Amino acid sequence: MSAYTTDKYEGMLSETVAIGGHKGQLVNAYFARPLGPGPFPGVVLVHHRPGWDEWYKETTRKFAYHGFLAICPNLYFSYGHGKPEEVTERMRAAGGVHDDDVIADVSGAAAYLRSLPTSNGKVGGFGSCSGGRHVFLVACRTKSLDAAVDCWGGSVVQKNEELTPNAPVSPLSYTGGLSCPLLGLFGQEDRNPNQEMVAQMEAELKRLGKDYEFHSYAGAGHGFFYYHTPGYRQEQAVDGWNKVWAFFDKNLGG
Repeated sequence: MSAYTTDKYEGMLSETVAIGGHKGQLVNAYFARPLGPGPFPGVVLVHHRPGWDEWYKETTRKFAYHGFLAICPNLYFSYGHGKPEEVTERMRAAGGVHDDDVIADVSGAAAYLRSLPTSNGKVGGFGSCSGGRHVFLVACRTKSLDAAVDCWGGSVVQKNEELTPNAPVSPLSYTGGLSCPLLGLFGQEDRNPNQEMVAQMEAELKRLGKDYEFHSYAGAGHGFFYYHTPGYRQEQAVDGWNKVWAFFDKNLGG
């Protein structure tokens, strides 16, 4: 929950910045931060398959309001600029963004946050849909994150025939490398990930002794945080957000 009370000064700055990303590129990112000396924890928002869109920029500001240095890199930077849906179509036509490129971009965003004088040195990752999958990958293949939130990340569990040149390994295979606590939020009516996939993830995390907590919501499907879509579920979304704040407060500090 927000730490602000009605007698406190409130201020926020949000802007587009450039960060070091994959293959030495400068990647544009949306950055929002509370005004004040801090120190503040950080969070990298890893956008969903529909792209670097309005919901993710609003959510970046939401994290800043709650006392985080928040940044959302444009993972489709390599596919040129335009309306989010146009850029996403170019990404899809190219076979999707490469997992290695996303890992480099997210790691670069985390390093950017840690470099700031107002940082408390800890950075979490938050992603939904494909972004949840990517957060899981970053948490397993790097030590860039101190805590990770996977919201209904699809295709963490993949069969060999589902692998592609840009997503060549099932993320579940990397579970042994998970380097930080993981929070997973899922809808029981989702098809990807369905409850069988969630159970497979949980069994592997448990087998390897990883620090995690999973919550699956009845009456919710894919994207139940997205207030602008038919899949929005108010009660489940409110509870889910409260779990996100509690999880980051525990693992990142304030």
